[in-house]
Amino acid sequence: MLVQLSIRDIVLIDRLDLELGSGLTVLTGETGAGKSILLDAFSLTLGARGDGALVRHGEAQGQVTAVFELDARHPAIAAAKAQDIEVDGGLILRRVQLADGRTRAFVNDQRVTTQALKAIARELVEIHGQHDDRALVNASTHRQLVDAYGGLGPQCAAVRAAHARLGEAKSESLREQARVEKVRVEADYLRHAFAELDRLSPQPGEEEALAQRRSAMMQAEKVTAELRDVHEMLSGGGSPLASLSSALRRLERRRELAPGLVAPAAQALDAALTALDLAAQTLEQALRDADYDPRELEQAEERLFALRAAGRKFSVPVEALAELAANFSASLADLDAGEARLLQLQEAVKTAEADYEAAARILSEARKKSAGALDRAVNAELAPLKLEGAQFSTEIGVEPAGAEGRDQIEFWVRTNPGTRPGPLMKVASGGELARFMLALKVVLADKGSAPTLVFDEIDTGVGGAVADAIGHRLERLASRVQVLAVTHAPQVAARAEGHFRIAKDQTERGRRVATRVTDLSKDARREEIARMLAGATVTDEARAAATRLIKETR
Repeated sequence: MLVQLSIRDIVLIDRLDLELGSGLTVLTGETGAGKSILLDAFSLTLGARGDGALVRHGEAQGQVTAVFELDARHPAIAAAKAQDIEVDGGLILRRVQLADGRTRAFVNDQRVTTQALKAIARELVEIHGQHDDRALVNASTHRQLVDAYGGLGPQCAAVRAAHARLGEAKSESLREQARVEKVRVEADYLRHAFAELDRLSPQPGEEEALAQRRSAMMQAEKVTAELRDVHEMLSGGGSPLASLSSALRRLERRRELAPGLVAPAAQALDAALTALDLAAQTLEQALRDADYDPRELEQAEERLFALRAAGRKFSVPVEALAELAANFSASLADLDAGEARLLQLQEAVKTAEADYEAAARILSEARKKSAGALDRAVNAELAPLKLEGAQFSTEIGVEPAGAEGRDQIEFWVRTNPGTRPGPLMKVASGGELARFMLALKVVLADKGSAPTLVFDEIDTGVGGAVADAIGHRLERLASRVQVLAVTHAPQVAARAEGHFRIAKDQTERGRRVATRVTDLSKDARREEIARMLAGATVTDEARAAATRLIKETR
């Protein structure tokens, strides 16, 4: 709840510190005393639009601070943590209004955007008045109020989960469909290209091997004749091997006669013969290696040209043709698998749609029951509020499927018998709207209400029994949430646990006016209620009536 409100230099308020308690607290005072200024300042710290005119004349800036004590599980704590705000206990909302129109917002002394401030404040405070265009009169909130009243959290969660699953299934199906369509467009090309490469059957490293073999065969043509001539010189009829062998034998026969002279020469001739024999063998091997079938060269060239032509056609190196063929094959296989997977995903979408529709139907039926119970509860509150001829109803229509179901919900009213019902905001007058709203809040107080409710003069234009009925309902409401009410009705003020009087005061030797707020004691409270009963002149009869009114409300 709100435990402290501090205002500095806002319009007529120079310095104000309010300590607030639980239950019903009223703010009273003469018209023009500054009650609206106080609420404008409070609204500023909740994220309302700033205005440089709010700054007290002569000051550079104004400031409003609101301190809230909250349970650690309160949604406002979660909202603050979602904005990366450090939270240790409660929340302190602060708004600085500069005279040039700019504002700065803080939560727990951390700078935040105005939108972040609003998101947190929305969980803390609701301000209602005769011309309020937020909260209950905002049709977008009516569905969640019906859900809260009926305790439909589990059913809503089931629909949200089913909607999320449906969304995921549709997204996955669409992605797969787009991918399959893309492959389908290329399917004919892929099949033709793969068939061509499959027939060619390129192998890794094949181009280099063919090029080397082709080069070797082409070079062999040029050196084969020379190899044959040299081989003929060593092995043919003119070979020196026979003469050298004969010369070696002659020397061997004379070795014993002069070994020192013959042996070296014989060894040299033997080495020469060995070398010549090795040369002849090497030449024979070279001739065998150079011997090839001309058709082999032709085949190698044709294969090499075919591979290089394919590389040019597919704009890849010849070495990458084998990998390209594998990719084509994989794409074709993927197309077949994708078609099957797409059918599975489309079936999954149908299943998810059926699950969503089932959950949405369950929620719709529960909402109809909750709406009926809410209508009965609100209508039971109307007669004492001088709306005995009025009727409240919850209209349920159908809207496109969404995370919150298919139900379009709006509160309608009929203000007089025989008239046509219509949307709450359009049909009800200012005073009627405030009373309808009060009836709703009384019924919905412990069903998702903010912990602090502010009612701005919702008793305007009523008196007597109606004002007392309003006070009674505010008192009931205050047993479950903190209620602050700006009121002119003594019947409302008499039921309050806390009472502040707002008045103007002269400051600075009468040159300036300031709004003052006084926390009234028991006697001062009786005097204020007597003033509200009697007007300008407070009589003893008015004081007695005020005492009696306070006792009766207790």
